[in-house]
Amino acid sequence: MDILHFADGRLPRQLDTLTAMPATGLVWLDCVRETAQDWERTVTALTGVALEPDHVLDSLNARHPSFFDNTPAYDLLIFEDLGPRDDPFPLETRTAAFFLFDRLLVTVRAGDTVSIGRTRQKLADGRLKPPPNIVMLGYLVLNTMVDRYLDIRGPLAYRTTALQESLLDPDNPFNDWREVLNGRREVRRLESLCQAQTEALYAWDRGSRFEWSTSDEVHLRNLTEHIGRVQAATADVERDLEAAVQMHFAMVSYRTNEIVRILTVFSAIFLPLTFVVGIFGMNFEHMPELHWRFGYPLALGSMVLLAGMLLIFFRRRGYF
Repeated sequence: MDILHFADGRLPRQLDTLTAMPATGLVWLDCVRETAQDWERTVTALTGVALEPDHVLDSLNARHPSFFDNTPAYDLLIFEDLGPRDDPFPLETRTAAFFLFDRLLVTVRAGDTVSIGRTRQKLADGRLKPPPNIVMLGYLVLNTMVDRYLDIRGPLAYRTTALQESLLDPDNPFNDWREVLNGRREVRRLESLCQAQTEALYAWDRGSRFEWSTSDEVHLRNLTEHIGRVQAATADVERDLEAAVQMHFAMVSYRTNEIVRILTVFSAIFLPLTFVVGIFGMNFEHMPELHWRFGYPLALGSMVLLAGMLLIFFRRRGYF
């Protein structure tokens, strides 16, 4: 458990232990879900408030979706951060629970949650201003999480473009449809995740026990707008991917039609030749030109002439 104390607008001070709330300032207790022991008892000792057992269980659930609930003593917000890998796909998330008291923020999260570590480092380096209230402290962490979702748009667009080029490449027939299915599944999962996060933030705005200032409202609106951008990007990607799939099948159908048309032209050319061959192949004793010395050259020449005329006819009609 890491303890940060914010006071008098100065850089946060890390404390080794804390048995009582300081007289002034804000306190941030950052608990790693896998290693923190009896963190809820520490919170009760500091605030005199017993946490709801269901809320404690929710905070320990590593797969809990984005969620908001409140009590007269604190707000509970659960939010999902992206996983620690540089490549965001396949999509991984890390759930973090925020318990917001009057002057105390408690975060319960996975050990490899990236955004919380980045926010703490920025606060320690002075790159972020010390928060004036506990809502603003929670916002700083949430903003870092949402910024990482904004950064996912570049890799998402690159991945979609690569799939589109593979689908529309005439020289390399595309056969890896599982990759397309997985891509669409990841996009829809990201869209659903953004929807759940937006709903949790709206619920926090409506049901919070805190009196939101105009500045707090603006910051929360920024969060929802940024999530909306990611959600809009997923919708665009899904439409582009669907359009590429339809164009792929249209190209396949066009190539098939071209092949069938060429085969039809050749069939039409050889059909009368087959008819001539069939006639001269009949085994009758008395047939015209059968014993004529120029009969064979005449029949052969007639077939070549007929095939040439049909070839010119189809060529002029633009059949091939």
